[in-house]
Amino acid sequence: MITSVGTQKRTIMVRCNNGEDILAMLKEAVEREGIKTAIIVSGFGSVYTYHFHVVASPDLPPKEAFPKGEQALDIVNVNGAIIDGRVHCHITLTDDKIAMGGHLEPGCKTLTFANITIMEVDGISLTDWDTIKIMN
Repeated sequence: MITSVGTQKRTIMVRCNNGEDILAMLKEAVEREGIKTAIIVSGFGSVYTYHFHVVASPDLPPKEAFPKGEQALDIVNVNGAIIDGRVHCHITLTDDKIAMGGHLEPGCKTLTFANITIMEVDGISLTDWDTIKIMN
């Protein structure tokens, strides 16, 4: 286990409008605002198309599955991190029966809106926090 302690620098709200690709808009916001290290703390809204990836095996590295489709779904959560200026984002979607989600991929298109909160931080490094570390 590793830990890193820092302080909140600023909070950035990103609003995606109808038809916009959520991942593309997050990448654009990160570049526009010059964000290097941040935590994606929340998100809500809806989509009409979805695309994400999930682990699909217990192996290291794991196999991956890439669900995608067209369906109106609510966004009930968005979270992740901005690591060295790179977006690592997860999304949870739901209809009236099931919830699903995983690592956000291009193709999640906003239906009504998507509001995402990013908390930029100082004093910590998240480099390699999303890489596989095999412990012996």
